[in-house]
Amino acid sequence: MNQPFYVAPEQLMKDRADYARKGIARGRALVAVQYVDGILLVSENTSNTLRKISEIYDRIGFAGVGKYNEFDQLRRFGVRNADVRGYQYSRDDVEARSLANEYAQILGQTFTHDVKPYEVEILLVEVGTDQNSDQLFHIMYDGTLMDERGLSVLGGDAEAIGGRLRETWLPGDVLDVAVRKCVAALAGPDRTLQADGLEVAILSRSIERRCFKRFDDQEIDAFLS
Repeated sequence: MNQPFYVAPEQLMKDRADYARKGIARGRALVAVQYVDGILLVSENTSNTLRKISEIYDRIGFAGVGKYNEFDQLRRFGVRNADVRGYQYSRDDVEARSLANEYAQILGQTFTHDVKPYEVEILLVEVGTDQNSDQLFHIMYDGTLMDERGLSVLGGDAEAIGGRLRETWLPGDVLDVAVRKCVAALAGPDRTLQADGLEVAILSRSIERRCFKRFDDQEIDAFLS
């Protein structure tokens, strides 16, 4: 009987990580920042129908980069999970923290045991009653869970985009200023991004129970002008 080839565990994990990172880097980046009244999410997205940013529950938003069908599958899992928990217990019992832990377990299990890891990074955000209670959970392809403060950057060229954003962003920015700073960080010095190539949404403390709002191209144009 033929013996299978032996691959060292550390080499196997490295190969899976390289594979996932390459898949994620082919996608377009996404940023999330706190602004004076909530959390702003901005992404490059030229599609009119496929969404990278969406609502999970009343005060919880979801965003993903990488392979669309994979992070959309995770989004649907989060919506079902939140709906069941809110129905069985209370709407107040649905928290981004517990959902983020479940996402981390799914991604970590897949990365460790399956042949092909997820080619995604996801972000789960929850808007609180004030800025100190806002939550941003960045979950990597291997299940690594990061509780980030103030801002988060996902996708290809995240380090450079994050560096540009940190030079200008302030947590007390009003919405239109925050949008312009995020778009400038995504575009960099050599490009200009227009409204039809962007997806912009917020979780706002000033909106009643369901805090999520997505902006159309005309509204984004107004922010950029």
